Amino acid sequence: MKKQVRKRSEGTSSSMLEECCALCRLSDDDPALFGEKVTLKEHKLSVHYFCLLTSSGIYQRGEEDEGVFGFLVDDIRQESRRSARLKCFGCKKKGACIGCCVKSCKKTVHFPCGRKQKFIFQYTGLFPSYCSDHSPTQSVSLDLSLPQSCSVCLDSLDPVLSYSILKCPACHGSWFHRDCVQRQAHSAGFFFFRCTLCNNKESFQEEMLRMGIYIPERDASWEMEANAYSELLVVYTRCDALTCVCNNGRTHTAKSGWFEVIRCRLCGSRGTHRKCSGLKVDTSDWACSDCTQATDGKASLIASPQGGQRRTLLSKRPLSTIHSPISCKRLAVSVGTVEELLQSLSSQLRPVSVQVEVSGDEALAAGLALVRRNDFDPSNTLSVRFKDDDQQCLYPSILGDGATAQQHFLKLLVQQIQDSVVFEGPEGSKNLALDSQALREDLYFDVGCLLALSLVHGGPPPSFFSHALYQCLFNHPPNSPLTVTHMTPDTHFTRQVSVIAMAESLEDLKEAASASWEFLQLAGCNRPISSLEERDVVVEDLVSFTMITRMQLPLQRFREGLQTLGVFDQVQLFPSVFCSVLCNTVRLTAQTVTRLFTVQFSQQEVRLSRETAAITFWRHFLLESEVGRTSVSLQDLLHFATGAEELPAAGLLPPPSLSFLHPLSCSQTGAEEEEMGQVGKEGWREEGLFPRSQPSSNHLLLPITSSYQSFKSSMDQAISHHMHLLSTGR
Repeated sequence: MKKQVRKRSEGTSSSMLEECCALCRLSDDDPALFGEKVTLKEHKLSVHYFCLLTSSGIYQRGEEDEGVFGFLVDDIRQESRRSARLKCFGCKKKGACIGCCVKSCKKTVHFPCGRKQKFIFQYTGLFPSYCSDHSPTQSVSLDLSLPQSCSVCLDSLDPVLSYSILKCPACHGSWFHRDCVQRQAHSAGFFFFRCTLCNNKESFQEEMLRMGIYIPERDASWEMEANAYSELLVVYTRCDALTCVCNNGRTHTAKSGWFEVIRCRLCGSRGTHRKCSGLKVDTSDWACSDCTQATDGKASLIASPQGGQRRTLLSKRPLSTIHSPISCKRLAVSVGTVEELLQSLSSQLRPVSVQVEVSGDEALAAGLALVRRNDFDPSNTLSVRFKDDDQQCLYPSILGDGATAQQHFLKLLVQQIQDSVVFEGPEGSKNLALDSQALREDLYFDVGCLLALSLVHGGPPPSFFSHALYQCLFNHPPNSPLTVTHMTPDTHFTRQVSVIAMAESLEDLKEAASASWEFLQLAGCNRPISSLEERDVVVEDLVSFTMITRMQLPLQRFREGLQTLGVFDQVQLFPSVFCSVLCNTVRLTAQTVTRLFTVQFSQQEVRLSRETAAITFWRHFLLESEVGRTSVSLQDLLHFATGAEELPAAGLLPPPSLSFLHPLSCSQTGAEEEEMGQVGKEGWREEGLFPRSQPSSNHLLLPITSSYQSFKSSMDQAISHHMHLLSTGR
């Protein structure tokens, strides 16, 4: 009997442990204060959402449907083990998983204890936490003449800004208890959370996020209740006439005719059969007696609710400039460089190679043949071969390995895509062109796929998208209207819109519209024009039709092609970062090359002094190459050192580096000679006169010379000779 009681007791204890949060050790379940409490019975694990978000050592590494909102179960257990050694600043018990983000501060707490100790947890960015000594404070001017009560619960409060008392930054009379405004945010959600007094949303949400208020990224709770507004869908179908003559009763309504119930056009809560109120059989405009009395018998003069100015229904709410507060907590929350973002995509590439044979310089034809294969897999590595008309291999040759051939192929591919029929406009600022044959052949999808393939496989930056095309694809910058200047210059449509836009009088506007009536009719804008003020609206509609409406299918297929290897999604996440790669021409500069190469200095002081002088020569040489004072260009130097004709958008791997070639001298020891490769003294002097490169490892060896002129001459000769051999080898 005792054993049974013990087992029952142990089972109850185990059940209680399962109900407790694995991180804070509490079983409280208050979504507004602790976040949603999730229990995984199969793993015997419970955890609060806020405990996960604020914990210092855990990040979302899974998909949203894995573990607990992307936090993997193994990671949660690992975080629990990590925090088991840390003592809480509040309760003095172990298991504190949250630390103050100020490096010099050693305070750690459980999440509930952190609330008691006035910690501020920011639910945005990298989710930092601050103790009371380092937490942000409000600095809003006070106006004590206004009522000092909580704008949510209406209870009185002391007008002193503190951890538990917050104030709206946009007005001077809205005060809140922290718990009250947190519960309001939890109920209202991201779209409806705003100041209860001044109705400000943008600056109010920014301030509340800074002060540690969690704003859930969802609709308001009252919007998500099942059948919350079902009564609004019920149509009133009862005859309220004094005498109903319908044989089927007051609730009967026909689809038309004498016994169709028509509703009051003002209140909608009264109805009548036409026959019962002596109306005509085609009458649809009727007002009940209550509304007629309220309007002094002039109900027929009141404008119809549908007769006013229409409002667009494209957007449920105006877009906010506030970024979504939290969708996820991931280690790579901060925006990286383009190179880092593309390198994260290149991890999908596999060592399995696919053969790409290019006839002459027909890179686009070879690329289209590649993506149209039935077994095409974009994650396969490219193995490129150039052939002439006799099917003889031209490239790679002794001057270039497979990686160099791939770089050359991707460079030609991007150039030929820019010049293809799917794009129009000046060099470096291309819009999508509407081409029926390209639509039939699905060329827009293929070109988008090839551009994505080039970016991830180490191709050069495209740099030819117009800002208008970039905005149409990725909505960046957001909510910026397109204008005539965004249209492709010197096209028939652009000239027509420009004439309308330049009209300075009503007569000029009507004349321009009349001359372009076919275009206006095609765009759905062929309407009577009564004032000059309508010009801007007509122009805006025409621009939108020309660049968006008629281009819907090409834009859609081009986007779908760009989704290859996840490129489109990555650009959509970080549009401002990728804009410089897709829209702006990237020019190679001396500063760029200087930052590109990591210098590997020697440990010996004698050599170090010579290498320091050589680096000075190197930087001077780069500056002169940039302005054309040397016989080689920066592109030639880059090709000599790395084999790349242009800097890839994804960066060079491995990262380029440079070291030094030291000539032998009488003062050098035998150990130094052995370190240099045990070559003869005269032989080393001969090699040391010129730079050497190792393109496979992106490594450049600079010569050590006594003067800049000798260094410049050495670099010029070696790189010029390399480029000459390369051109003849092709």
